Amino acid sequence: MLSIDPNEISTGKRHQYLLGAIGPRPIAFASTLDENGKPNLSPFSFFNVFSANPPILIFSPARRGRDNTVKHTYLNAKATKEVVINIVDYKIVQQMSLSSTEYPEGVNEFEKAGFTMLKSDMVKPFRVAESPAQFECKILEVKELGEEGGAGNLVICEVVKMHFDEAILDAEGFIDQHKIDQVARMGGNWYTRANMGLFEVPKPLSSLGIGVDQIPQEIRNSKFLTGNDLGKLGNVEVLPSAEEINAFINEDSNASSLVKSGDLKKIHMQAQEYLEKEDPAKAWKILLAKSN
Repeated sequence: MLSIDPNEISTGKRHQYLLGAIGPRPIAFASTLDENGKPNLSPFSFFNVFSANPPILIFSPARRGRDNTVKHTYLNAKATKEVVINIVDYKIVQQMSLSSTEYPEGVNEFEKAGFTMLKSDMVKPFRVAESPAQFECKILEVKELGEEGGAGNLVICEVVKMHFDEAILDAEGFIDQHKIDQVARMGGNWYTRANMGLFEVPKPLSSLGIGVDQIPQEIRNSKFLTGNDLGKLGNVEVLPSAEEINAFINEDSNASSLVKSGDLKKIHMQAQEYLEKEDPAKAWKILLAKSN
């Protein structure tokens, strides 16, 4: 058995071992506002429920290990004392991942990730309309666990209002564990889906993805592409050039035939197939060839 003294390894290695061993971890998709009322949305897998009476949730926006900076969520939590914790299911996991991109302060992650801002009843931060379960919370305390990179910051939240999509409820009005289809974090790029097992979500680009808000409306309003598909499309740094699109269509007879047919469903389904194979570049090329 490998035995390790945590004080003898780097913070990065400690982080990797801890997250690889302790899972699956539920995801707190935390919505906050800054002092000027600008929204922020970010996921955290240091999260769980700790009490039912009173109803208490705790999540931790930890200090970044690479440079010891703190997340906007942490600053907003300390300043405004309110948060909405949204639960992540499989249908929004790619958009959720995109929202974790390190966009500059003031950028609205709801818009970048293609989520709908839903007004809360008891607190000011918005809910994620696409989330199957949403918890409006007052923040009781933010407890800092350290001052070095990797240190956690426990945000202790009291739930003041709960919202559940009726589609996930059973005949008695409680949550059906099959219908809610939750996802949770594992180590590295790995997630787990309830009843389905492991799957991988590549980390967002270290550079900034264009975001779902920059996807042309014809594609964004597709009847065939899912929110997860849009999340993958939004996680590219630049769109292919006209020359790249033309070269792809000229070299791929199947893609050329689809574009010439003008069959929007088949074109979007082919783009979806490329996305399932983790090839967003080809997906963009066939979609934009149709758009041109």
